[in-house]
Amino acid sequence: MTDDAATFRRIPLELFNQGNVELIDEIVAEDFVEHAAPPDVPPTRDSLKEFVPMLRAAFPDLHYEILQEAHDGDTHVGYVRVSGTMTGDFMGMPASGKAATWEEMHIGRFANGKLAEHWGVIDRFAMLEQLGFIPPSPPPA
Repeated sequence: MTDDAATFRRIPLELFNQGNVELIDEIVAEDFVEHAAPPDVPPTRDSLKEFVPMLRAAFPDLHYEILQEAHDGDTHVGYVRVSGTMTGDFMGMPASGKAATWEEMHIGRFANGKLAEHWGVIDRFAMLEQLGFIPPSPPPA
């Protein structure tokens, strides 16, 4: 495993699972660009420093599990399963008290040993459905 691949793993395991926000200065480039920023959130490293504690406050038992990884040069891909119980408000949604499990795909590009760019696809539909913010999907015909 390359150093960048090992660093990429630290993001879900240490940053999100443990809330180690200090890790951002160590492994994320100062000119980092977040291509999957939520609406009205600047796509910057400083916004990531604010987002992680906000997410963990809403989901104190937040847990990322790496399901699959692929690495090609400076680009790393991770497919993860995320679970947590929403006991706090998050991005305009009131605490539901419900648990949810959803999946995410993350792509990171590294430069000089630090994460320079990030793209992500999150199954928000599954998350919002389980948390009770949208109605359940009808069963297949």
